[in-house]
Order: sequence, then C-alpha cells, then structure tokens
Amino acid sequence: MKLILTSEVTGLGTPGDIVEVKNGYGRNYLLPRGFAILWTRGGEKQIASIKKARDAREIRDLGTAQEVAGQLKSLKVVLKTKAGESGRLFGSVTTGDVAEAVKAAGGPTLDRRRIEIGNAIKSLGAHRVTVKLHPEVSAALDIEVVAA
Repeated sequence: MKLILTSEVTGLGTPGDIVEVKNGYGRNYLLPRGFAILWTRGGEKQIASIKKARDAREIRDLGTAQEVAGQLKSLKVVLKTKAGESGRLFGSVTTGDVAEAVKAAGGPTLDRRRIEIGNAIKSLGAHRVTVKLHPEVSAALDIEVVAA
C-alpha cells in the first residue's frame, strides 16, 4: 500500500514522504489516526504544501540546531503542577507541558513531538528530558517540577 505521511512516524518517515507499507498497518493504524493519506496523483500536489509546512516548523540546519541546543543547556525550566503532600503529581507531566514551560522560561518554541520523556514524570523534583532538534543533534534539558 502506497501512502503519503502527514505527520512524523518513528521508523517510517517524516511528513510529505511517500512510503510503501503493508496493507494492515496502513489501513488499521496510519490512516485512522491521520498519520497518512492514500497516495494518488492528486495527492502528489499535496506533498508540496505538507513539505512547506514542515520546513516552516523544522529547525533549518545543523548550525541552527546546535545553537538551539546551547540555548536549552543554559535554560532553567521550572514546571508548576498540582501535587499531593507526598510529592506525587496528580497525573503526569506531558511533552506539551514541557514545551510550554520552555517557552515560558524564555527558551525557543519547541514542537512537542520532538520532546522525549524517558520515564513518565509523576513526582516533584529534577528530571531530564531529551529534545531531538535535528537528526544529528539531541539536547538534554533539565526541568524542575514544583508544586503549584
């Protein structure tokens, strides 16, 4: 089955890529979740707009990615959230929460899909998350989770 990806799928490709996948994977996972659309000749025209949107969102080159990584290393990010008396959070910290906290701390605007949280953050204290800025550049970001 030939598909055009509309969002990044780990291990498969980035938005605008034309991929060949097994029928079940495409029909049962990629299409219903909106990660891809069926490939058609008319769909070829949509690729240009998808790639243009991706380029606007994506960090342009390796130098820019390294510059943003340097900004993130020097950034002090404090994330306020609701927690119980024992220091356990009500819920957990999401990648969207981290992206908002970085922006609020004066850092660059990050795409939440580029942020990777190793283990779920469910307690107060210092935690480390990874931000994939470029295929060759990853930045470690330390965040402090405090009770609101």
